[in-house]
Amino acid sequence: MGGGGGGGGGGGGVRGIVLDSSVILSSNTLRPGADYLLNKLRHSNIPTGLSYAVDLSEAKVSLLENLACEYSFERFVYNPSCMDDTVNAICLAWENKGATILHVVSNYNEGLVPKSMNSGWMNVVVNVDGTSKNPSGILIEKLEELPLTICELNRKWREDNVVVGYIMKPSREEDFAKRGAFPLNPTENGLIFLPLTFDLPMLHQLKKVDIVIHKATDEISSIERSNSNIIYTTRMLELQRYIGELPDCCVIDPFDNIFPVIDRSKIQEILLGLANLKTESQHRIRGAYFLKVDNFEDVQLEQRLYESKLSLPSIVKPQVACGVADAHIMAIVFKVADFIGLSVPLPAIVQEYVDHSSTLFKFYVLGEKVFYVVKNSTPNADILKNSTEKNGFKPQLFDSLKSLPIDQNKKLSEIRDCSKMKQQPDLDIGLVTDAATYLRRVLDLTIFGFDVVIQDGTQDHVIVDVNYLPSFKEVPNEIAIPAFWDAIRMKYELRKGGHP
Repeated sequence: MGGGGGGGGGGGGVRGIVLDSSVILSSNTLRPGADYLLNKLRHSNIPTGLSYAVDLSEAKVSLLENLACEYSFERFVYNPSCMDDTVNAICLAWENKGATILHVVSNYNEGLVPKSMNSGWMNVVVNVDGTSKNPSGILIEKLEELPLTICELNRKWREDNVVVGYIMKPSREEDFAKRGAFPLNPTENGLIFLPLTFDLPMLHQLKKVDIVIHKATDEISSIERSNSNIIYTTRMLELQRYIGELPDCCVIDPFDNIFPVIDRSKIQEILLGLANLKTESQHRIRGAYFLKVDNFEDVQLEQRLYESKLSLPSIVKPQVACGVADAHIMAIVFKVADFIGLSVPLPAIVQEYVDHSSTLFKFYVLGEKVFYVVKNSTPNADILKNSTEKNGFKPQLFDSLKSLPIDQNKKLSEIRDCSKMKQQPDLDIGLVTDAATYLRRVLDLTIFGFDVVIQDGTQDHVIVDVNYLPSFKEVPNEIAIPAFWDAIRMKYELRKGGHP
């Protein structure tokens, strides 16, 4: 294999993948694992092509053409007696200069292997029926093994590459992968991303990776509301158990570290520590005033609200912040009497409703880099009261993921990099950046987000929400993805150096 050079498109490593039709198709349908493999290769940042013989049936050709179109793969037609011509055409199409092209065939088409070997390709034989014993190339039993094979080959090319195993629900993984966040070939800072799958022995995969990144907040099956005990899905519990057997495996982030952002009461208590933040700002940054409520019919509720510096309207949120179906069912309450029978799950957090001129600053922390986006938000209390007066100031119920009652008259959407921006009107960037540093230290999280509003009059910067591993979708890919990679590499280096 080629040596030297950097990642992210340089020489060496696997720089092209040719999948023979015998690997993908069985009769006129996809082989088991083919859909999985094609999805992983689609966003792998490695040129991929589907190859088939000139005499392949029309039905199979049509299916392969549709797959190539769907996944944006190349198509290569070969004559088995003239493989050299096909090899040359592929190398020319991909401008291949000494890097490795991986030729993936089934054991049914092992006859192609010697011909492609003569051209310097590396062959992977998929043992689809278990009959192959001594192939001329790397033997794998299942298509799901191919990404792991690619990672191992790329790691051999450059020993300081770091393999990052990732596992998320399919929709979340797709959101990250289509932005180029999970390439199979090395990034500029030496990361290789391996999809972890329960279709293969998990412990074997974990032994091949240096870092595991997950979105455990998507893998919660239930939460015991009496004690906020988190019950993860079976597969996430299995992942936790195997990680526990590998003390050298770095996790982004440890499951225990995520707990505070799942429990709104806990995160509010942590935000109280901002009062001790040493800054040079004339403003202050704080969490919203809050009160935990176990029973909306508590006769002392009005007094308790007053003692917690809460006036009406207030916003009511479930204590559980994510992972269960009703975690985002909220209400804005205008009268104490309307707490009785309120359709927000208990226990709940009654949180200060901050007048903030309908402007919200959504911050993203990726390692030591901080970005923010300016978004529309809910209107001030007087506007809300006017809009609900005609219905007797009834509570305004909403799902914060779908129907946040924003002020439609304001149109805001701006991306900012805190390290490069001058001071913005009203927003004290230095103050919020100090708060981000505080939260990163206290929570010990690598990638998280939080929302800030600026209170009218006092100019208090109020943190109203904190969340783990947000999509940071508003930040352009060319800015966000390198910052994402840097944050992961930084965590690995800190762990490697003996730090937590």
